[in-house]
Amino acid sequence: MVFAFPATAETDLATLARASGTPEIPGLKIVWLAPWGDVAKAHPWKNIIVHQTEGPAGSARGGAQLQNKNPTRRGVTVWVETDGTVYWAVAEHLVPTHGDGANRNDNKYIDNRPTHRQVIGSNSIGVEFAGNFPDVTRGPTQAQIAAWRVLVKVLRARYSIPLERVYAHNWIDYKDARYCEGCQLARLAREWGE
Repeated sequence: MVFAFPATAETDLATLARASGTPEIPGLKIVWLAPWGDVAKAHPWKNIIVHQTEGPAGSARGGAQLQNKNPTRRGVTVWVETDGTVYWAVAEHLVPTHGDGANRNDNKYIDNRPTHRQVIGSNSIGVEFAGNFPDVTRGPTQAQIAAWRVLVKVLRARYSIPLERVYAHNWIDYKDARYCEGCQLARLAREWGE
């Protein structure tokens, strides 16, 4: 059975983050394509990988719907549209195919000794931010940044992921050399802290 309940000003974000169903989380507009189950039965996520798709504004919804229909295809669990709408696309016990195997070992962005071949799709929940087409160097929108400020706290609280395990895709994988995929968002998460 799925329960939805409104959050009150007194509701603690950490408590909401451990809920089941389709909770209303202050500061987030979530479209639940796959509601949360019992967090104890969720996949044991250890990291968060921030992605940016070269899709146009409006593409997060379609990407999330395709992901929902075929959860283990290449993609992520959570999609964020340019207006800040979050799409929870995949049941949290399933593992989409994302990440390229943590092949970066050059320490260009971070020390890759603890990440090389270790921060991979099967142990990392992925978040995809849509909208940097046709200019891949365009960063996230202000609405996406505002949603991320709350979403990263929710993900960390739900899966007990430490702040230092929030990664940009480019930090752990060799990616498109034209831009640093997810770097601004991962950097912001770390700057915001606890």
